[in-house]
Amino acid sequence: MNHAVVVEGLVKRFGATTALGGVDLTVSEGTVLGLLGPNGAGKTTIVRVLSTLLLPDGGRAEVAGLDVVTQATQVRSMIGLTGQYAAVDEYLTGRENLEMVGRLYRLGAREARQRAEQLLERFELTDAANRPAKTYSGGMRRRLDIGASLIARPRVLFLDEPTTGLDPRSRQGMWEFIADLVGEGTTILLTTQYLEEADRLADRMVVIDHGRVIARGTADELKAQVGGERLEMTLADAGQLGAVAEALRPLTHGEPRLDPQTRRLSVPVSGGVDALAEALRRLGGHSAGVLDIGLRRPDLDDVFLTLTGHAAEGAEPPGEQDEPATTVSAGANR
Repeated sequence: MNHAVVVEGLVKRFGATTALGGVDLTVSEGTVLGLLGPNGAGKTTIVRVLSTLLLPDGGRAEVAGLDVVTQATQVRSMIGLTGQYAAVDEYLTGRENLEMVGRLYRLGAREARQRAEQLLERFELTDAANRPAKTYSGGMRRRLDIGASLIARPRVLFLDEPTTGLDPRSRQGMWEFIADLVGEGTTILLTTQYLEEADRLADRMVVIDHGRVIARGTADELKAQVGGERLEMTLADAGQLGAVAEALRPLTHGEPRLDPQTRRLSVPVSGGVDALAEALRRLGGHSAGVLDIGLRRPDLDDVFLTLTGHAAEGAEPPGEQDEPATTVSAGANR
């Protein structure tokens, strides 16, 4: 399978801060690569280098067979980009925003209008098409921004946390639309902190932390690195979490996770329903008061915490804060 995106040894520094410390990744044509990592890991920096908005300090990167440094103008004609924050002209209507971007991509006036109408309908913005974007809700602006990135049917699409600010219904619709794009042959690099999103959409995933790749593979391959199943329960009394974890220790093969705020306990086990039955037997006479108990496979939350050792939060280093102007067009050397 041919690669639509190739990154080798990519380095980017901001003063004394190394945002990317030698990143390698590839995205095969017609697939979705999920780029996972906490705030400040380097995800947005990678996207900005690949979309020609930043020059790398080392390594190389190609998009659609074109070098992002020496062939930047040609790269821009092949890609679409949606950044972390909606970048729309507040004083233009939704329709005018889309038509403007279409003309920047050098579409004819008629084609730009037709494409704008298609996207307004697809993103359920037809009723608001003639209103200024400043009257749109945050979710509507987000949908308009993503529509603008698709106006020229890009071969490669960079989606930097595309569903941020969308309500559950809109997020579900976005997932369906992304799946449709891939089915039509679009290649997508998706950065996200919604791990359910990556699990649903990505063919393969790359996990980065502190500017370096720490894991890669399919969702199942990453989950296999965590191993086993987890026994989860909610107690009536948070003060009993430690005692319950100790009572279950002979069944576990790793450290328990205790959350006093939610009164939840999660421990890695093996043996499936047999382990669950034994846990119930051991807790039968316990005074903790088990309100809920169940067995589940590891999810990407478990993978993320296991690989990075911390949650997806924290201050972002220089370069990770997106600027509002993120729509890339073939008609402008930006």
